[in-house]
Order: sequence, then structure tokens, then C-alpha cells
Amino acid sequence: MADEVPQPLNYIPEVILKKRKNNEEWAIRRKLQLEQKVRKLKSDSFVIKKPEQFIREYRDKEMDLVQMKQRGKRRFKGALTTSDSKLLFVIRIGGKSDMHPRTRKALYSLRLRKIFNGVFVKANERTVEILQKVEPFVTYGYPNLKSVKDLIYKKGFGKSDNQRVPLTSNDIVEQTLGQYGIICLEDVVREIASVGPHFKEVTSFLCPFALTKPEKALQGKKKRYNDGGDSGNREDHINELISKMN
Repeated sequence: MADEVPQPLNYIPEVILKKRKNNEEWAIRRKLQLEQKVRKLKSDSFVIKKPEQFIREYRDKEMDLVQMKQRGKRRFKGALTTSDSKLLFVIRIGGKSDMHPRTRKALYSLRLRKIFNGVFVKANERTVEILQKVEPFVTYGYPNLKSVKDLIYKKGFGKSDNQRVPLTSNDIVEQTLGQYGIICLEDVVREIASVGPHFKEVTSFLCPFALTKPEKALQGKKKRYNDGGDSGNREDHINELISKMN
């Protein structure tokens, strides 16, 4: 019987073998990370509340509703007349389970959906009425030109085609606001700071500012700022808080 001719072995380059091994190791690590993340989410979301906690939250919400109505009836004459500025910057500093749905709705009307979000608003009678209703959960004041510029340049995001985009290019501004003669970031800053004729269009274009939680600047007290708390009108002192949160 004739000797069989040996078949040549399939040769796989070493580079490919290493690549396969690395891909397999990465896939295993990734799978473990995802499993750990899922377990953590389940453990965090699964919280059994005691009946006392439900009762406490219900009472807090009802108390907030009563206090909101009382605040809404108050008329602070000259509440915003201590400054010539028509511009306010409002920061949401609280409000979770202790907030009544009506208070939440009032905050949403200011576009303050998250804690430490900030927005520019015009100081008028309607704004004052809303701020009085949500006073324990917000702080506000008169931003200067430097604060306006720093916020827009450092934390500014705009809405373009229903997308949240960073303000890194004047093209985004011109495409959205060019019809109003606003074609660059400097124009945006000027329109906001001066509360110009197209203030509403510019603030609608700007997304709420996502600010950083300040260290030791807020004490977690719902009392007014003038009474040693965190909330309410800080007047010009809002600029100090903006610099710590920007």
C-alpha cells in the first residue's frame, strides 16, 4: 500500500489568533459589566416603602399645596423693584417627593424639569406670580453681563431639528435665529443681557442650563435667602452662586 501523502495544515497568522483572543476577552468583560449594571439597577429601583413614608409624602404634598396657595395670594409690592434689571436667572434647587403636582406644573412652565437647571426669564408680573408659588424650590436674582456670557459660552446648548446641540459654532445660531438678525453667540449674549425684542425667541432656542451642584453654597433650607435659607430672591448675589455652579 502506497504511503499516504500528508495533508498540509491550515495556517492561521499569529496576529489573527491574538485578535480573536482579545475579542473574546473583551466580550466576556463586557458581558460581566452589563450583568453587574442590570443587577445594580434592579437593586436600586426595588425599594420597599414603609406605610409611614407614604403618609409622610402625602402630608408633605398637601402641605405644599396649602402653602403654595398662600404664597400665591401674597402681593409683594416692589418685589423686583430693587434693581433696574428686567432680567432674572432662576435656578431650581429642590423639589421631589415633597412637592405637589401643581407646584411641579408651575416649575415645568418655567422649563425647570430637573434640579440644578437654570433659565433666563423676563421680570414681569406673570413671572413674579409663578416664582412666588414655587419659591421654596427655586432661587433667583439679577445676573450681570459676565454671568450671562459665562453661562452661554460654557454651558450653552441650543435646539436644532429637535436635537440638543452644544453652541460651538455660530452656524447653529444663524440657522435658527438668523431671521431675527441674530447670527452669532455675541448676539445671543446681547439679546439676553438687554432683554431685547427677540428675547422670547432666543430663550426658546436655548436649552435650560444644566448646572453643577455647588459645594457648601446651598444648605438645603427652604427658608428665604434673606432669612438665612437658600430659596427666593438673591438679587445681585445670584452671580456668586452662578460662578460656583457654572
